[in-house]
Amino acid sequence: MLLITVAAAATVYLLRNLLRGQVGDSIVEFLINAFSFSYMDAYTIYNLVFRKNMDTILITITLIFLVILFRFSISWFTKYFDEISGGLDKLTEETDDEITLSSELDFMENKLNKIKSNLDKQKKAALDAEQRKNDLVVYLAHDLKTPLTSVIGYLSLLNEAPDMPPEQRAKYVGITLEKAYRLEQLINEFFEITRFNLQTIVLNKEKINLLFMLQQMADEFYPILTPQGKKVSVNVPEGLTLWGDADKLARVFNNILKNAIAYSFENSVIDITAKQQDKHVVITFSNQGNPIPQVKLETIFEKFYRLDSARSTNTGGAGLGLAIAKEIVNAHDGTISAESNTEKTTFTVKLPV
Repeated sequence: MLLITVAAAATVYLLRNLLRGQVGDSIVEFLINAFSFSYMDAYTIYNLVFRKNMDTILITITLIFLVILFRFSISWFTKYFDEISGGLDKLTEETDDEITLSSELDFMENKLNKIKSNLDKQKKAALDAEQRKNDLVVYLAHDLKTPLTSVIGYLSLLNEAPDMPPEQRAKYVGITLEKAYRLEQLINEFFEITRFNLQTIVLNKEKINLLFMLQQMADEFYPILTPQGKKVSVNVPEGLTLWGDADKLARVFNNILKNAIAYSFENSVIDITAKQQDKHVVITFSNQGNPIPQVKLETIFEKFYRLDSARSTNTGGAGLGLAIAKEIVNAHDGTISAESNTEKTTFTVKLPV
């Protein structure tokens, strides 16, 4: 608007000076040559027609100029609006082509391409999450079906053979009970991740003796470790404490240790260490086993992700333990991560003191 005003003022100034200067002389000369007027007659006509109507002529010319300028400006802006509109349309197109605009709209082009990139990433993440959720349903269906089939099978045998020897009956009842517990464990684990996903975790913080907690946890896994020749080594300084929800952090460490036991080599040692770094306590769980592929290290803590879709149900739960662990650690304003190579796999939990 300011540009148009300045242009109009400049036009009026130039026209006023031109009509009074050389242009005025040219008009008088034209009247003399075209109509054979005397100089005085031609000057009188110029004076009556042009000079006395100078304001009207200037306004008319200025209006024409402004109309032309306005039309040009509208066309100029419309062109850029059309480009931006076309760029916005391309945001929803399923194509890898970048949005291209005029050089004057580089800033808008960069913003639109950034938005398009973010939308593509979000869409891919949503599709991946949906696929993992679908895979989880398949895995759960398989994991639930396996112990359920065993329960039905052994109960059927007990029902069909009422005169079964007591020793054999006791054996079948024991196996049936074990499979029923396994079924309950899977169902509880599924509800756990659903609960953590749908509600805010409430923490009941207290002072925790880390050495006592981790040593007690290692002792609880002794019956599972011994048949495989595995051991747990706890290296934590005495007196090292942190502030947190003891029950929930115990669940975190339990899930990580259970995962380390399931995927470590036989006759190997699982190392648990803890130390204070600045205002944080760093707890690591290291085991020797097949390395986790690098591409999977970033996703093993995601909801509905399972590291090994082919593992048997005897190696662990439904693959939700690490997702639960991450939810709890995040609630404590901490971080959880994993590193893996051919020598060892290490899970690291970093929590505020």
